[in-house]
Amino acid sequence: MLTKQNENNTVTVSPVSALRGEIELPGDKSIAHRAALFAALAKGESLFENFPNSQDPLTTVECLAKLGIEYEFAGKTLWVLGGGPFAFRKPGDILDAKNSGTTMRLLAGLLAGQSFPSVITGDDSLLTRPMRRIIKPLSKMNARISGTRKGTAPLKIRGVKRPLKSMNYELPVASAQVKTAILLAGLYATGTTTVIELFPTRDHTERMLGLPVKKFGRKNYISISKMLNIPPARMTIPGDPSSAAFFIVAALITPQSEILIKNVSLNPTRTAFLKVLERMNANIVILNRRNPDGEPIGDIIAKSSKLRGCTVEGEQIPLIIDEIPILAVAGAHADGIFAVKNAEELRTKESDRISSVVANLSALGTRIKEMDDGFMLEGGRLKGGKSLDSYGDHRLAMASVIAGLSSKKEVTVKNMQAAAVSFPGFMDVIKMITYNN
Repeated sequence: MLTKQNENNTVTVSPVSALRGEIELPGDKSIAHRAALFAALAKGESLFENFPNSQDPLTTVECLAKLGIEYEFAGKTLWVLGGGPFAFRKPGDILDAKNSGTTMRLLAGLLAGQSFPSVITGDDSLLTRPMRRIIKPLSKMNARISGTRKGTAPLKIRGVKRPLKSMNYELPVASAQVKTAILLAGLYATGTTTVIELFPTRDHTERMLGLPVKKFGRKNYISISKMLNIPPARMTIPGDPSSAAFFIVAALITPQSEILIKNVSLNPTRTAFLKVLERMNANIVILNRRNPDGEPIGDIIAKSSKLRGCTVEGEQIPLIIDEIPILAVAGAHADGIFAVKNAEELRTKESDRISSVVANLSALGTRIKEMDDGFMLEGGRLKGGKSLDSYGDHRLAMASVIAGLSSKKEVTVKNMQAAAVSFPGFMDVIKMITYNN
């Protein structure tokens, strides 16, 4: 049984007998950010169904509105009236990206080529996250952008006096946000701008803009030309696979459970976590594969499974970076050792996700060792009976709830409001699929 969140945004989670049912999830957050931005760059009306009612993508929409873009959002439908790449106007106030690193980094790329000045800030968490990774390449393109001495936001962008300079840029850190920021700036640069990535990252930008991608050896070369004509779009945004991961793991680790999740994005740069779970002996079936709007989608069935541990490392990490907290919960229920390596990037997320995961799973009785670039744990049934903290991190909040569902004793999760960043209806869906004898 799940109690309601109290006025302190604490939720109490009790062990459940089973999880059963059929669900559909809010639209993919990464696609939603890009859909709104690209629609603003297009000339004409764009319409997106199943646009998520979550803080991060709506923050992008609100920032675009401050830049002069007209929109309407009703129910799950977003309508955007774009005016082309030079239709943006100087904002009357500082742009607030709140907790959204995607909003800040992608907007920085867009604003780098504008003739007017702008400032982008965020909440306390976002103001600690690294921004040199976009300041450096955008500056190489002659953008006039700066942050704090620590290389963090607020970001100050002075209007350009001449077109940006195109370049070839190899990403030192695998990041779809940095890649997209550079490509957006490339719309305002002379010639062709090419981003080179050694490790593949989520490719929604390439798909949605129809950008050419060439592969030489192990590297991908993604190019964009000045003033690419971006047409208005109409699409139904598929369910977010990162959100689906929580319910998939919940079904796998809870006895007598079976969940069907419909219309989920099956983009191969987003489903590496499914391959990890399959290595762990997860009972997962994918049905009804299709590709209606350039993004592959399908339905996922997850059933209770006897999991075994594994190690995730190297090239896998950029493709599962958002799912590692919930994969750690799966690992804590598996036989043997579950380890994460080469994941230093986790320390620069909404929380230090290495320390946060270690602290919460340790509190629940898991034998877990923290390392500089990840952690190693020994699987076994979680004891529960403790209070966990989301650390203001939406993925930690949701992972902690899933851990509580299959613990031996009741678990409380503090600061549950953090889940609204990506999934404000998360607790409602959990209650809908909870079955108790």
